[in-house]
Amino acid sequence: MTYSQTLETLQQRYPNGAPAGITLEDLAQLKTQNTFETHLDIAKAMATEMRKDMARYDNDTSKFTQSLGCWSGFHAMQMMRAIKRQKGTLDGSYVYLSGWMVAGLRNRFGHLPDQSMHEKTSVVDLIQEIYTSLRQADEVELNDLFAELKAAGTQAEKDAIIAKIDAHETYVRPIIADIDAGFGNVHATYLLAKEMIKAGACCLQIENQVSDAKQCGHQDGKVTVPREDFVEKLRACRMAFEELGVDDGVIVARTDSLGAGLTQKIPVSNEVGDAAYEYTKWLETEAVTDMNPLTEGDVALYIDDELRKPVRLPNGLYKFKDNTGEDRVVEDCISSLNDGGADLLWIETATPNVAQIASMVARIREKAPHAKLTYNNSPSFNWTLNLRKQVREDWIESGKVKAGDYPDNTQLMSAAYDEDALGLEADARLQAFQTDIAREAGVFHNLITLPTFHGTAKVMNDLSEGYFGDQKMLAYVKNIQREEIRTNVSAVKHQHEVGSNLGDDFKEMTGGERALKAGGEHNTMNQFENAA
Repeated sequence: MTYSQTLETLQQRYPNGAPAGITLEDLAQLKTQNTFETHLDIAKAMATEMRKDMARYDNDTSKFTQSLGCWSGFHAMQMMRAIKRQKGTLDGSYVYLSGWMVAGLRNRFGHLPDQSMHEKTSVVDLIQEIYTSLRQADEVELNDLFAELKAAGTQAEKDAIIAKIDAHETYVRPIIADIDAGFGNVHATYLLAKEMIKAGACCLQIENQVSDAKQCGHQDGKVTVPREDFVEKLRACRMAFEELGVDDGVIVARTDSLGAGLTQKIPVSNEVGDAAYEYTKWLETEAVTDMNPLTEGDVALYIDDELRKPVRLPNGLYKFKDNTGEDRVVEDCISSLNDGGADLLWIETATPNVAQIASMVARIREKAPHAKLTYNNSPSFNWTLNLRKQVREDWIESGKVKAGDYPDNTQLMSAAYDEDALGLEADARLQAFQTDIAREAGVFHNLITLPTFHGTAKVMNDLSEGYFGDQKMLAYVKNIQREEIRTNVSAVKHQHEVGSNLGDDFKEMTGGERALKAGGEHNTMNQFENAA
């Protein structure tokens, strides 16, 4: 309810005033600032929000959504504050919760690779933390408006501020939460999914790797599971959403088959064309002959009226045929959508190539016309080098340049090309990449998985070099504080950002003039009022 509606309800409940002399206006303020009762309520509301965004994208591909991966609630809060300052709305803005960053940065076992070696509850805890921070951003912003309301003079001024309060846009936005490969069997996946949803997750992203052999999508050694197994994991996530009443819950089915050349298990096929057959047909096999007979411990498959041995590695894993990744990806995606009931796809690729992804999506849509993607604009890609190489190849093919005009290796990374026509064209393509991939390759959601990992590293590197070097305090003031002030970053008033005013105002609600407040004239944060 709006503040106006809440106040009216309280007036009806307490016609003679609230107990203990508490003012109804203060109660209405607190209720309004508490933008969601529970985090499960958040999951329900944000799932519906995502569904609306997906329908809007279906009608207009320029309406794609975006997110940045955040490894703390503070990162998520600052992202949303920046977007709201710039655009005036958070429409189309999400939070991505990366399992990689949980493993690397939020892990009691240390900074570890993306191999599901972090505690299951770490992801749940981070979802909870992010929404606690976003709700506090609501509370702080609304509290400031209520302070303006109390200071307003005329009724017209008060009405204008109440209108702002009633129209306030929450900082709470959908989280796409990484559940890795499910952390165990289907029941384990279901139990973890429920905890993630209760923490607020409206969207779960799950991948088709073997849970106990899970690797980062941009590393080697990935092992996939048969499609029937993955469908069961998708089913477990859906059942968790349904049980908790999140009817619009969204599932992202990720396939790592493009870079995964191994499987741990050969599923049982009962007839040609069933799910198991469509998976095992891609195995690399050898014909059983007199010269290559079955021996003790061998496994054999009857394929196309012929007995064949699948190639088995010393670790017991089975190898797929070379150059079958794209075919397997297409079949994975069709199965996830049509059999597993997934809502969105995620295709992990080795390079950012719009044409490659678009060609796979076109094939998927032959069997699943509603297919839409979430795409990882990954920091694992060398974006500058990849895009400059793509421009070079296109220009050579079109006859614009000759093969010898530009290097074909890492020399293209040189700053000498930053202002060159090739470098400028690559940058233009980078700027248009998300729009292009949304239009041409069915990408509904563009995300960057690890920007706050790299951003934090870069800021700390630059600050440390300057502060411990010749610049000393100038390094902090010039590169951080001065920029915060001039770009209106609210965190420059750090006491206010973490809720100091909330405490002062609550003390005043309960104690009136007796309240001992921190925000008096001697508070150093006053130096930042109107400092821009």
